[in-house]
Amino acid sequence: MPRAEVGTPKYLANKMKSKGLQRLRWYCQVCQKQCRDDNGFKCHVQSESHLRQMLVVGENAGRHIADFSGQFQHDFVQLLSRRFGTKRVKANTVYQEFIQDKHHQHMNSTRWVTLTEFVKHLGRTGVARVDETEKGWFIAWIDNSPKALEKQEAALKKERLTMSDEQRERSLITEQIERAKAEEEEQGVSGPGSSGSPLPVEEGLKRGEGTEKVVLSFSAKPVAPTTTTTPSIGLKLDANPLKAKPFKRPNIFKTSTSNSTPSTSTSSGAKRNPPPQSTAERLIFEDQERKRRKMEREAA
Repeated sequence: MPRAEVGTPKYLANKMKSKGLQRLRWYCQVCQKQCRDDNGFKCHVQSESHLRQMLVVGENAGRHIADFSGQFQHDFVQLLSRRFGTKRVKANTVYQEFIQDKHHQHMNSTRWVTLTEFVKHLGRTGVARVDETEKGWFIAWIDNSPKALEKQEAALKKERLTMSDEQRERSLITEQIERAKAEEEEQGVSGPGSSGSPLPVEEGLKRGEGTEKVVLSFSAKPVAPTTTTTPSIGLKLDANPLKAKPFKRPNIFKTSTSNSTPSTSTSSGAKRNPPPQSTAERLIFEDQERKRRKMEREAA
């Protein structure tokens, strides 16, 4: 049946029918012809023009399939980069926009049978980031262009500079705080009920590791020599008043003879100062003198 002439109603009807997207299985990539039904595709395959094109492709089929696959990947990635950029998007959404063009490179002429295999190929080659979810496969384009790399380096440098500026500001703030604390310690902070001195900080009882042990001693401390002089007698007193011996009754006859003989201290004409005595020793000495005088009076 001959084709309809251009401008006829039949020609316009055929154009309107073939305007939209048709079935992929009824498309011939070698001849770039889209058939509307199974019968039309069968007739096209048996046509002489299709057989001649298949003979040409059959001589080097691998090269033609590789060219078709490369063209399909190039167009798909170009649409992904321009339309969505580096955003994460569903793979089927990108493919639906890709096939809106009637003259696009069809997938049945490539080495990928399904869209899932093509998406996995993009993930393996590093063209895009691929992840599978319950809603399907999602992809995100990876921009490896020189301009993008330069932009990333500039962003990293800027971030480093901002971080270094922040560190400088922090160091300056800490220095100012330390300087202010030192000035306050020197001048003193005036508070309520204080004469310009800083308020004492309450601290708990803390014992250091190197502190010495506290030793309590009950022995009397030596005192400075007093101006009053006491007569020397022949009594011996212990240094410790707690160990002093009890007072013995003196012999009257010995005391009388001892009083009759002049003392060596008076004969020499010079008085010797008694040794320094503590308060307890002086009290014991006075008590013993008082008891001695009382016994002398009783004996007399």
